[in-house]
Amino acid sequence: MLRLLIWAALIAAGVWLWRKYKTGMAATKKPVDPSAQPMVRCAHCGVHLPRDRALSQQQEWYCTQQHLEQGPKPRG
Repeated sequence: MLRLLIWAALIAAGVWLWRKYKTGMAATKKPVDPSAQPMVRCAHCGVHLPRDRALSQQQEWYCTQQHLEQGPKPRG
């Protein structure tokens, strides 16, 4: 009976330590770089690029002038 209690205590301590480690890792995420540019997706080809390098038309973003002229790719 004593062995069972010791095993139960060891398992409980292990679970407690694992949860504590897991929540500690979640709290230490790296902060977002303030100089990072927001990314947008080209409506024609789907390539992601920084928003300051993209071309926009009617709330849609394009990677090149050619894709802007061709318009969005039909879905489906």
